[in-house]
Amino acid sequence: MRKALPADAKLAKDAQECMQQCVSEFVSFIASEAAENAQREKRKTVTGDDILVALKQLGFENYGEVLRVYLSKLRDL
Repeated sequence: MRKALPADAKLAKDAQECMQQCVSEFVSFIASEAAENAQREKRKTVTGDDILVALKQLGFENYGEVLRVYLSKLRDL
């Protein structure tokens, strides 16, 4: 998180903890939707594509585009 802030910025501990809780909740929210998608398709394993679909379904298409590029590069390794 510090990388996103100016070098001279200070970050209160409670602000950092709040951000960590928000990120954890966001990840759980997306993972839950992705797991439901996999379950509907009678699969036990959640894939990267399930995450992309979940992001789109939940209105986070902008994150999906970035993740799609990353996932493509990861698959090319």
